[in-house]
Amino acid sequence: MMKQIFGRRKNAKSADKDFFSGTSPSVLDQVSGLGVADRATSNLGSQPPIISSTGLSYGSGNRVENPNTRTNGNLYSSSFQPLPSFKDVPNSEKQNLLIRKLKLCCIVFDFTDPTKNIQEKEMKSQTLLEIVDYVVSATVKFPEIVMLEITRMISANLFRTLISPPREKKVLQAFDLEEDEAVMDPAWSHLQIVYELLLKFIQSPETDAKLAKRYIDHSFILRLLDIFDSEDPREREYLKMTLHRIYGKFMVYRPFIRKAINNIFYQFIYETEKHNGIAELLEILGSIINGFALPLKEEHKLFLVRTLIPLHKPKCIALYHQQLSYSITQFVEKDCKLADTVIRGLIKYWPITNSTKEVMFLGELEEILDATQPAEFQKCMVPLFRQIACCLNSSHFQVAERALFLWNNDHIENLIRQNSKVILPIIFSALEKNVIEHWNQAVKSLSLNVQKLFSDRDPELYKECLRKYEENKAKEKDHKLKQESVWKRLEEVASAKATSGEAVLISPSLARTSSLV
Repeated sequence: MMKQIFGRRKNAKSADKDFFSGTSPSVLDQVSGLGVADRATSNLGSQPPIISSTGLSYGSGNRVENPNTRTNGNLYSSSFQPLPSFKDVPNSEKQNLLIRKLKLCCIVFDFTDPTKNIQEKEMKSQTLLEIVDYVVSATVKFPEIVMLEITRMISANLFRTLISPPREKKVLQAFDLEEDEAVMDPAWSHLQIVYELLLKFIQSPETDAKLAKRYIDHSFILRLLDIFDSEDPREREYLKMTLHRIYGKFMVYRPFIRKAINNIFYQFIYETEKHNGIAELLEILGSIINGFALPLKEEHKLFLVRTLIPLHKPKCIALYHQQLSYSITQFVEKDCKLADTVIRGLIKYWPITNSTKEVMFLGELEEILDATQPAEFQKCMVPLFRQIACCLNSSHFQVAERALFLWNNDHIENLIRQNSKVILPIIFSALEKNVIEHWNQAVKSLSLNVQKLFSDRDPELYKECLRKYEENKAKEKDHKLKQESVWKRLEEVASAKATSGEAVLISPSLARTSSLV
């Protein structure tokens, strides 16, 4: 039995040698009878690759790796031989040659050491470029076997376990992330061409969507979404374009893709608050939302309420706020009745101690209000301007200044003017306090300008608000004097008894007076 096993292994190795040395063309032309590289990649095509400390490998962490899949061994160094160019073979042989090239490109090299397999890496790059040119210039429909081999090769190269530097401190330093240097994948010279091939393959008119969906399936899409967490921004950009093309070409996958992205957001919001691709995913969704038909489905409204609005919660919102703001504004522009829901959701997640985040929220609020109709504005204006009043009195001048800039928007100023009898009493004390006390001269000047707008428009209302403000200030002053009086009496009682060493007892009437004050 053992002799038979070793005999078969020996025969297989000799067949592999014939394949790479080019001495067995009849075997080369067969799809299912190729050498070491083909058997290795066909066995590994369904397994997610893993990046180890020594390079790239395939399979789960607990599986014993096939020694023939190593990228640094002498096997591939001596066996990775260039194949003929497409222009050097007759048309009848081009498909077989394409399949051979695809199988050869399933070999993944270790780029952590730039001195290893230099010649083989260059050969693979050239082979990949030839495959891209073939796909772009194709004039007939791709057969199923070609689709199988293209997706298998793409899977072998792209789907891998991502290794990223420790990110424990990233949440605490969320607003410094944009200044960090991006982590570049050393294998990008190969990855970029593979992504280009995937894009061209999906975009090609010769790719039959009904046939291709057998290989670009749910599992393929989920693994593609997993790589959005890549540290390399170049890879995320290609992933964004690729997923958008898949969404456009394979209509049957649209609900699945939206749900899968939704699940990534849920995990990010409620569990990890760590993901590199949130901005790119939101950019895709912004384009998708723009194409939603009216009236909006309940599913889409729930996505807004349960996913997009809670995305304001994470500390690292600065990394994706621009895309998030655009997506939410798209909803309001599609259905103006959603403005009240969005504004109240924004108030719910309004930052308390993070001034940078407050400035971003105010900018987003302006975009939303710019698309808000008067009827919806009236539903939320009271809680909204209570929050704006707090921003007006912020000691951080950028927050106060950004809140005052809302009056520079003609549409928002018109909404405020129509409802000034409700809004001015809410913000009057904040404006007056800024004029009297704020340390920043620009904030003082802007506050005076806003006050002048109200007083010129409705002098009677302004005088009434001023009268109530002065009454409240007088009451506050009396209250403060009473407090000081009570504390003074307490201090006198305490000092009188302190010298004798007796316990200080407070009369019930004095205690009641203190509590009332």
